[in-house]
Amino acid sequence: MSEIKDIIPLVLEMSEDRRIPRNIRAKIAEAAEILQKEEETDSVKLSTVTSLLEEASNDPNIAAFSRTEIWNLVSMLESIQRENE
Repeated sequence: MSEIKDIIPLVLEMSEDRRIPRNIRAKIAEAAEILQKEEETDSVKLSTVTSLLEEASNDPNIAAFSRTEIWNLVSMLESIQRENE
């Protein structure tokens, strides 16, 4: 059973991965910022970040291994969202 606070370090680590193109790292960093916001509800954060990460994973410049890492994060976020419903 994961929580948002458990996902944040994974997202931050990915946002600093130099193997990922800069524009995609920027989207991932934005996702990390959204997850850390206190004023948003968890469901809003999860939906927004999932959408951002899915958009990033569709970028044609991303390597297959990075796309898989993003999909894993999205899967974890969706799992948390299902648990919170």
